[in-house]
Amino acid sequence: MPTSFTVVPVEAQGEERGPPERDGQLQEEEDEDDERDRGTGDGIARESSPFINSAELDRGNMYEGKNMALFEEEMDSNPMVSSLLNKLANYTNLTQGVVEHEADEDSKRKEVKGPRMGTFIGVYLPCLQNILGVILFLRLTWIVGTAGVLESFIIVFMCCACTMLTAISMSAIATNGVVPGPEFGGAVGLCFYLGTTFAGAMYILGTIEILLTYISPSAAIFKAEEVGEETEAMLNNMRVYGTCIIILMAIVVFVGVKYVNKLALVFLACVILSIIAIYAGVIKTAFDPPDFPICLLGNRTLSKRNFDVCAKFTESNNETKTTPLWRLFCDSSLLNATCDDYFRLNNVTEIQGIPGIMSGVLTDNLWSTYSEKGSIVEKKDQPSIAGSEETKMGGLPYVFTDIMTYFTMLVGIYFPSVTGIMAGSNRSGDLKDAQKSIPTGTILAISTTSFIYLSCIVLFGACIEGVILRDKFGEAVNGNLVVGTLAWPSPWVIVIGSFFSTCGAGLQSLTGAPRLLQAIARDGIVPFIQIFGHGKANGEPTWALLLTAGICEIGILIASLDSVAPILSMFFLMCYMFVNLACAVQTLLRTPNWRPRFKYYHWTLSFLGMSLCLALMFICSWYYALIAMLIAGCIYKYIEYRGAEKEWGDGIRGLSLNAARYALLRVEDGPPHTKNWRPQLLVLLNLDNEQLVKHPRLLSFTSQLKAGKGLTIVGSVLQGIYLDKCTETQKAEENVKALMGVEKTKGFCQIVVSPNFRDGISYLIQSAGLGGMKHNTVLMAWPQSWKQTENRFSWKNFVDTVRETTAAQQALLVAKNIDLFPTNQERFTEGNIDVWWIVHDGGMLMLLPFLLRQHKVWRKCKMRIFTVAQMDDNSIQMKKDLQMFLYHLRLNAQVEVVEMFENDISAFTYEKTLMMEQRSQMLKQMQLSKNEREREAQLIHDRNTASHSAPAVEASVAAAVPEKVQMTWTKEKFAAEKHKTKDSNVSGFKDVFNMKPNQSNVRRMHTAVKLNGVVLNKSQHAQLVLLNMPGPPKNRKGDENYMEFLEVLTEGLDRVLLVRGSGREVITIYS
Repeated sequence: MPTSFTVVPVEAQGEERGPPERDGQLQEEEDEDDERDRGTGDGIARESSPFINSAELDRGNMYEGKNMALFEEEMDSNPMVSSLLNKLANYTNLTQGVVEHEADEDSKRKEVKGPRMGTFIGVYLPCLQNILGVILFLRLTWIVGTAGVLESFIIVFMCCACTMLTAISMSAIATNGVVPGPEFGGAVGLCFYLGTTFAGAMYILGTIEILLTYISPSAAIFKAEEVGEETEAMLNNMRVYGTCIIILMAIVVFVGVKYVNKLALVFLACVILSIIAIYAGVIKTAFDPPDFPICLLGNRTLSKRNFDVCAKFTESNNETKTTPLWRLFCDSSLLNATCDDYFRLNNVTEIQGIPGIMSGVLTDNLWSTYSEKGSIVEKKDQPSIAGSEETKMGGLPYVFTDIMTYFTMLVGIYFPSVTGIMAGSNRSGDLKDAQKSIPTGTILAISTTSFIYLSCIVLFGACIEGVILRDKFGEAVNGNLVVGTLAWPSPWVIVIGSFFSTCGAGLQSLTGAPRLLQAIARDGIVPFIQIFGHGKANGEPTWALLLTAGICEIGILIASLDSVAPILSMFFLMCYMFVNLACAVQTLLRTPNWRPRFKYYHWTLSFLGMSLCLALMFICSWYYALIAMLIAGCIYKYIEYRGAEKEWGDGIRGLSLNAARYALLRVEDGPPHTKNWRPQLLVLLNLDNEQLVKHPRLLSFTSQLKAGKGLTIVGSVLQGIYLDKCTETQKAEENVKALMGVEKTKGFCQIVVSPNFRDGISYLIQSAGLGGMKHNTVLMAWPQSWKQTENRFSWKNFVDTVRETTAAQQALLVAKNIDLFPTNQERFTEGNIDVWWIVHDGGMLMLLPFLLRQHKVWRKCKMRIFTVAQMDDNSIQMKKDLQMFLYHLRLNAQVEVVEMFENDISAFTYEKTLMMEQRSQMLKQMQLSKNEREREAQLIHDRNTASHSAPAVEASVAAAVPEKVQMTWTKEKFAAEKHKTKDSNVSGFKDVFNMKPNQSNVRRMHTAVKLNGVVLNKSQHAQLVLLNMPGPPKNRKGDENYMEFLEVLTEGLDRVLLVRGSGREVITIYS
């Protein structure tokens, strides 16, 4: 952010006061001419600025005074900066660039609410709540036990690295302009929506699992009638309860969404308390481990749901009695009963399920123990005697694995526990400063949760026995939640806390997903879902809620949390992959509007994140990955087919420029979006008699401005007829291409042969380029020798070129003193690029320094922006407005508001204008004298011809000629004619010295002189000065005066770039 702001009053320093009588006379004449001279344009329709409605401006106030008279012809289309900034009171409601592109969208967008939340409440806590959830409580211990501490660490590290890299890319995107709410993400929003919806289903399934397994097992509707039907009965319970809960939650969301948001902090508090309880429990195990004994038969873990004493028999009053465990393995309670072979051969032992952090159990849990479905959970290194395996194990009280486990499957189940990183960007409309809060809050939340997950893996492995970790539903510890057994003060802290947090997360998903779908539907990117953009009168998305509940029901019918998790992993990974892709593409393309305020990103990080997302998709499930990519591909092709111009499509379209015909046809569809606008240059070069380039530095400047990106056409004109100039044309083309190679200017060369120079330039401006690959900006050098009489056509060609670029709605850059510009080998180690922003004509002045500073030559230069305040302007408010405007443009610059006081026109200005007009008049007189001399020569020629003719012919011709034309030429008549011509010339010159200057010219000269004084005062030592270029006068008789105004305006400056915008917006505050 720019921090230094200065308001500099500029008095009329160094200017002599004119004589009072002259000043008075001047004022009277000015009053007479004021109405006549005011408001004359260049006669060419210009596109109006989208920032400001020119019709609303009070033209009288705008043109009043003399300070800005040079720019008054621009006012029809380009407002003064002070007027522009006055209109930009609320930046979040600005149009997003060009009117014709986005007026449609703006009418549909709702007004942004007043920002109120900071980073902690608005981003950090919502992200924390969304990331921490059901997997941490229900599955993390099981993942640690199955994969081992080392492989679990790899799984968690991969997933956390993926989200961290995505968060970095997302931060770059989010800080590249105002983030317009949850529709941030464009076409990828559908993947995000589906992921969020299935996440809701997963949370609901987690809620039911906690309810029926750990809180109230007796509440199950379906009971297992036979051995082995427990899993099917549980899934049916999930389906029934899940459907009821979805209906209940949908009603809650429909009726009172505000209560859901109020309860969010309560649910978050449950999560945080549960995590604190886990850490407290870990600390307690160091000196007082909890008493959770587990029963082993040999090395096999036993489920303690159907017995309480871990022994085959007990001694009571010297009598041996069998236990309930005996009856489970034997056919009777008698000691001589027939028992299971394994039961008979192995002893029953009891060990502590939570030996504590100091026990050294970590070494046993380091390595993975993957197993088949239905296998028994066994303790490693425990003595065991294998028995006959003929007995059916189904009815025995062992702890069985319910699914087959392997590394890639665990990745798919775990990944949803790191999602939720976009919770902050979805709330961007409610944040005080979204561009600061989203990166900080999101990255802090990911860092916090990554630490929690990674530390929990190590702590679980160090505190809990491996067989307990692999016991998914806690059957070996009396049906307790495994992570709850570790918690302090009671397992119920975790059970109740996880129940409410999963319930709350489900509600949040059912609240957020419909709004996301509504935003996508209203955005118009996928036409067939536009019906879901409608809702209740207060904006609640009714139809979107119904669809979300329906998709959620699909997840509920799948019923298994372990089966739903990989599905939503796919959608989130697809979404994150596109976020990384978009960031990488924008960075590599160096789009001019890609200026993220978040600086800690690099395209390699985005590319790594994208690759990691793709790899994780195929690691989780290759067939799910293919299906998800097919769905995303179909959505993209559908959007492309329907012609929606959204965030990701534009980025991909930029890459397709390399695919010749296909790309050209696509590019020609329409003008580029403001976010993708970059100067596509037509560079006009002058060649000498040897067909060599006169100003090679113009190509150096081109390569510095373009950095190899976008289109560059280098054009030049040879005067003559093409048939005669073929050889010269080829030679000129070779010379230009050779120089382009030396200067590293990547582009095309086009040499045109034309009977006159001016028409040739016109041909280039009209026809250079092909299809959509046409230039939008013309770069040329200032004609230094325009005052020399032998080069009198140069300034006419120049002014006509200015007019033609305006007519073609192309921007114009004029480099003055081009030979003083740096070569590509030079490096400025310090200095400033000064922008003098007088009138707003699309933002070219802002964009050019940003592009130049991408090049090594200008990289260390600082950008300064000067704007001029008039007498009626509030310069303090202008500072604030300009500061905010630059902040939203993501440009770092020092700002100065220069106050130009209204004062009388000085004698110096008056004399300078008079000299300019006298010089112009004398040139015309000299031209007239030359014409007279040519007429004299013609008359002498006629006389000689007549004297050699026959007398009869002479007589007949004399008779036929009217009296006023005398064909007989005598010496006296010749002398009289000569003196007559001489006298008329002398009297003409006397008129020149007696003339009075035109008042309109005086006012324009006043602007040029005053502005030049101000610019010299501030920017004389700047490395480059960029200045608004006034338009040429509508009356072509003033062309030469126009050149003089520009000369005075830039006098005394080393390097000047005069900038004239095309009339369309080229820079936007949006991403």
